[in-house]
Amino acid sequence: MNRSVWDWGGFQDYVFNEFLFFGVLWTIGLTVAAIIGGLVLGAVLALMRVSPVKAISFFAQFYIWLFRGTPLLVQLLIIFTGLPLAIGVRFSVLEAALLGLILNEAAYLAEIIRGGILAVPAGQSNAARALGLNPVQVMRYIVLPQAARIIVPPLGNSVNGLLKTTSVTSVISMEELLRRTQILIQERFLVLELFAVAAIYYLILTTLWDLVQRRIEARFGKAYSKVQIAESY
Repeated sequence: MNRSVWDWGGFQDYVFNEFLFFGVLWTIGLTVAAIIGGLVLGAVLALMRVSPVKAISFFAQFYIWLFRGTPLLVQLLIIFTGLPLAIGVRFSVLEAALLGLILNEAAYLAEIIRGGILAVPAGQSNAARALGLNPVQVMRYIVLPQAARIIVPPLGNSVNGLLKTTSVTSVISMEELLRRTQILIQERFLVLELFAVAAIYYLILTTLWDLVQRRIEARFGKAYSKVQIAESY
């Protein structure tokens, strides 16, 4: 006799499953590592992109075009399976997953950071140079603090998206949430129930991050408002 379409018992068994919980931790870890690495590399690319040196700017533009224009799935497969065959460079599953996520995320974050930098009025940079600040000081003390207010909302959205994008690493057997869900499905054949549990976990993660993001945005907005009030006097 075929079982019913939905198995409530099977669903409940895996809502608080330790095996899936560790998959959630891997998902969070990949997200944190990728966003930190992507921010560092993205900031470098953004500064290269606005560089007056054409060769440097072109290299950053080419990198961003390449990694934004190709799917993360293809990039992961090239890193994990293509490089060992082509040039003998081998990465572990974790190394390949992190490298792919960081390289891909950096391309998107670079444009976010560049947009924030360009949004700061040029007159403020000119005034800072007139006061004797060098280009590094202008960027550190004048441009970046103001750009941060503009960068924070899209950066928060990138984190939200990255929490879900980490699921792509399951194709190279990275045992994050989705991969561990697939393993359990192969053992128990509870396809709909286990995918529903995974969806609930992703919803919890993105909802919690949304709450954190709102607090961060409110804090930056409050700080910027105080600066505006101080400048008006």
